[in-house]
Amino acid sequence: MELLFDPQVWIGLLTLTVLEIVLGIDNVIFISILASRLPVATQSKARRIGLGLAMIMRVLLLLSLTWIMGLTRPLFSVLNIDVTGRALILIGGGLFLLTKSTREIHDRLEGEDKHGVIGAAPSLASVLLQIMLLDIVFSLDSVITAVGMVNQIGIMIAAVVIAVAVMMVFAGAISRFIEQHPTIKMLALSFLLLIGMNLIAEGAGFHIPKGYTYFAMGFSVFVEMLNLRVKRKSAPVKLHHPQLSNL
Repeated sequence: MELLFDPQVWIGLLTLTVLEIVLGIDNVIFISILASRLPVATQSKARRIGLGLAMIMRVLLLLSLTWIMGLTRPLFSVLNIDVTGRALILIGGGLFLLTKSTREIHDRLEGEDKHGVIGAAPSLASVLLQIMLLDIVFSLDSVITAVGMVNQIGIMIAAVVIAVAVMMVFAGAISRFIEQHPTIKMLALSFLLLIGMNLIAEGAGFHIPKGYTYFAMGFSVFVEMLNLRVKRKSAPVKLHHPQLSNL
């Protein structure tokens, strides 16, 4: 009960919740783009389940802090560079994100439009599997940030639950906005490329302050908002709606 009346606890909870939301933006973008490949009636369900899986993943990782901290211990060395479990996960996730985003951009711009083809829609299970793979990487980054900020496991879990609840509320609006504006969708995919490269760099031992990445993303969105306002009467470019790959 003493924790409930400690202002430092509330400040820590608020700060960590905001950081969890910021760190979860890339996850929401990825989930929204993958869910857009599903039938319209299933997209909302996929987003909710995807974010729910992200929350469960983060809570489980928080409850396994000993294992998490073990991931930062060197497993072996390559060219005098220590390789850890965390580095392998980040590099693997970054490569997956680069591959997936590049193929998505290609399919949207150069691929054949299969919208309306019977049997072309991917299954919910295949989309959720891909979401889970990236949830592991995004959750790992989020949990390490939480561990570095506060000491109470209860505060960490509360911040994660609140952050995911907020993302669930706004995920639908974000997804609709991305889907209605093709240039925003391409920009979002380029963000995923940037994040994938950051993950690989982080795994290789090159720390890139997240402030630089988020400033670049925020500035790009600001410029695109100006473009949309100037050209709001113009018809948007139509992107292809190809079948989801099995990757």
